Amino acid sequence: MCHRWTNTAICLVATALLAGCATHKEALLPHNGESMLDIWQRGTGGSSGSSQLTQQLLEARLVLRRPLRGTELENPSVHALYTRSAQNEIKSQFHRLPDPDLVMYVFPHLAGSEPVPVPGYSTVFPFYRQVQYALPGERVEDY
Repeated sequence: MCHRWTNTAICLVATALLAGCATHKEALLPHNGESMLDIWQRGTGGSSGSSQLTQQLLEARLVLRRPLRGTELENPSVHALYTRSAQNEIKSQFHRLPDPDLVMYVFPHLAGSEPVPVPGYSTVFPFYRQVQYALPGERVEDY
C-alpha cells in the first residue's frame, strides 16, 4: 500500500518539474523591444510622456518641499522631538538595561615588590562587563 503512494508522489513531482522546464521564457516574460529607460520614461512622464502627468509629478514634489510656516520657525525645538536621528532610533528600539553599580572598599594595604603603603579607598564598577541592551519589544520595566 505504501509503495503505491510513493510511486504516485514521485510521478507527480517528476511531472511538475518537467512542466516547469517546458515553459518558454518569452511566453512568461515578453520583451516587446522596450528598454528600462523607455519603461521609466513612460511611467514618470519623461521627455516623450504626457505633459499632464509631468505637471502632476511636479505639483506633488512642490507640496513635499513646502517652506516652513511662522509657528514652525518660532519654536524649532518642538520639531526636534519628531526628527529621526541615529541616537533616538537606537534609544527607542534598543533600551539600555539597568546595570547596578557595585561599590567595593579596598582596605589599606602594602603593594609592589618593595612594600609601598596604599591608603584605603572605595571604587565603583558596573556589574556587567559590557553594556547590555534589550531587544526590540523586550520588556524593560522592573520585574
